[in-house]
Amino acid sequence: MMELKRLETELLQYLAKHRQGLNGKALSEAIPPLTELSGAMDVSIGKLREQLEVARALGFVDVRPRTGIRHAPYEFLPAVRLSLLYALAIDPAYFDQFSLLRTHVEFGFWHEAAALLTADDHVLLQDLMRAAWAKLEGTPVQIPHAEHRQLHLAIFRRLDNAFVRGILEAYWEAYEAIELNRYAEYDYLTAVWRYHQKMVDAICAGDFDAGYTALVEHTRLLQVRSAAPNTSL
Repeated sequence: MMELKRLETELLQYLAKHRQGLNGKALSEAIPPLTELSGAMDVSIGKLREQLEVARALGFVDVRPRTGIRHAPYEFLPAVRLSLLYALAIDPAYFDQFSLLRTHVEFGFWHEAAALLTADDHVLLQDLMRAAWAKLEGTPVQIPHAEHRQLHLAIFRRLDNAFVRGILEAYWEAYEAIELNRYAEYDYLTAVWRYHQKMVDAICAGDFDAGYTALVEHTRLLQVRSAAPNTSL
């Protein structure tokens, strides 16, 4: 087990130590107030407040006026989202690098994720497809961005891997942050959703290889369009 002292702050060390071996129910137990922790840890309250803000930003704790400080279920999303949005504020081109990472994550976990989906999940995927087509074929035409995000995340929803989920969820937060959901030509949109339909139909039929092929072809369409000059997603 990693030495706790490798964590940067006294509060993170304390939180990690007291999380070890806790089950989900124990997470609801309150963490002592900073005044009590300050005396026990020999760290000033001011310093602990700074450390608490870091822990809060990373999603390690939940802080509320009436309930105080409590452990939060571990998620990778808050940390990767914070870092990614900061990177995009520096240079939006970082999105392309993260998008490539997300692509390889989806490729790498496709078969495992698809095999875990249940019959109810299949119904959900087909419902999302119907909702998307209704928007694309309606008057006026609407971009089914919400369905796009929900569809991709739903395919990987059963994976018991906090890091995979965090990366995939952060991608869509970044996608929205740089407003890639606003513009797209109709022909491009319908082509994308035809690939989505192939992916979903293949999953429901248990043909995960065919679904993977559709995913790869769908991704190539995105890459070609992104590389074209004077276009926006």
